[in-house]
Amino acid sequence: MKIELAGEEDREEILALYRMQIGREFCPWTEQYPGNDEITYDLSRDALFIMRDEGWIIAAVSLEEDPQVDALECWTKELQPGGELARVAVHPDYQNRGLARQMVQFGLDKLKERGYRSFHAVVNRLNEKAIRSYAVFHFNVVGECEMYDQPFFCYEKEL
Repeated sequence: MKIELAGEEDREEILALYRMQIGREFCPWTEQYPGNDEITYDLSRDALFIMRDEGWIIAAVSLEEDPQVDALECWTKELQPGGELARVAVHPDYQNRGLARQMVQFGLDKLKERGYRSFHAVVNRLNEKAIRSYAVFHFNVVGECEMYDQPFFCYEKEL
């Protein structure tokens, strides 16, 4: 399995991967989010990475830029700039094999390569699957917030 930068030719398959997540336990995604706008934004910044197995896209992760998240007061000032990962998705047939962790580790490495000093993210407090996945990385919970009408934990880690 190979992780690589996504291209425009991957758009429909990535969108299909995102749609497969809708309705899964703890997943707040909808038909509107994530969608083509997020894919376009990520592709424009070389920030969308995919994992393939025998040519098929089975996982994705994005390097996120979200001014609303960046503006939260909980982030450690000495660890700025901080980068965020978003839209981690794994094909349902490939879940529970550690692929989400591989994608997150890849994303963390890319953030560091691009000059970020830390990782930060907001994770829905009810998303037990993501919280369990992130526990492996020993991210620090540095706060809580409400955004997008949802409750979140704020995670941070020095890169």
